[in-house]
Amino acid sequence: MCFHPWSDLTLPLMSLTEIRAVIDTWAELAAELGSSYPWVQIFENKGAMMGCSNPHPHCQVWASSFLPNEARLEDRTQRQHLSQHGVPMLLEYAEQEARRKERLVVENVDWLVVVPYWATWPYQTLLLPRRHVGRLQDLREGERDSLASIMQRLLIKYDNLFEVSFPYSMGWHGAPSPPEAWGHGQPHAHYSPPLLRSATVRKFMVGYEMLAQVQRDLTPEQAAERLRSLPEVHYKQRTKETS
Repeated sequence: MCFHPWSDLTLPLMSLTEIRAVIDTWAELAAELGSSYPWVQIFENKGAMMGCSNPHPHCQVWASSFLPNEARLEDRTQRQHLSQHGVPMLLEYAEQEARRKERLVVENVDWLVVVPYWATWPYQTLLLPRRHVGRLQDLREGERDSLASIMQRLLIKYDNLFEVSFPYSMGWHGAPSPPEAWGHGQPHAHYSPPLLRSATVRKFMVGYEMLAQVQRDLTPEQAAERLRSLPEVHYKQRTKETS
């Protein structure tokens, strides 16, 4: 699924109206495919560093007749949490992070972005809704607009970090089909970018990290503070304004 007719226009450089069109299409595809398949995976691999061979900004949408491993694990743990505590796990987690603010990157009335405490990549983030909603197609009009806004703000910060079109892999998780499965799930997006100290230095998962335990190069709180402090005007637009 291509994001825009222009081959060099990435999401952070698109208008809010254009990003909203992407979100609406995601929701349409999730609803259409979700009527036949229990799992619809929307994901984007951005940049050659993430193995993307097509430079035209785009994402992919895969539908499967089974729950993949990550989705099955999330589904099980969120079901257990709702059964034990009576509240969706990610809704409770979002409320806790909003109060603490230590790992908060950006927020608005409907959404927030945090560097989760379990993050393995240096600037890994999690995009969460503030109300209980099952899937992307269940979002209200205003929530879709505010989602476009917070996505743009986050992705501008990513690009501004090292003043480069920031590579990452991202994807949406939510409640699987059928409808009776909605009670525990929350639509949320995972962003996993590899860059560590510059536009060319990336973190590699090797040796001990693959075989024993992930080692962080900076804490989630440090990563969140650095992202949070970045301007929300894209560096390319700042260059134009000053020239």
